Amino acid sequence: MAQSNTTAQKGHFPWKHIVGFVMSIVLTLAALWICFQTDFTLQTKIIIIFLFAFLQAALQLLMFMHLTEGKSGRIQAGNILFAAFIAIVVVLGSFWVMNFGVHLNHHM
Repeated sequence: MAQSNTTAQKGHFPWKHIVGFVMSIVLTLAALWICFQTDFTLQTKIIIIFLFAFLQAALQLLMFMHLTEGKSGRIQAGNILFAAFIAIVVVLGSFWVMNFGVHLNHHM
């Protein structure tokens, strides 16, 4: 019985993944549009791009990392916290490098 259920799940079209992928592309293109096509101040652009980045991270947790599928509560919470930590480090670290790395003198 469990084997036939697994086979039935493998046979369906992955609409959830397609929707998640398209939404990720839309968020990326929206961030690019905000950056290149608007007259917002730099600070406003950065805030909007950070919001889009966190929305995309949440979207990918829900759509691709099987956040809503069953695991024990503790393991799932640990995975979520670790993924959130990694996302925050990558986003803030990239912002820090791009913002302050430009000002460093690279002469030896």
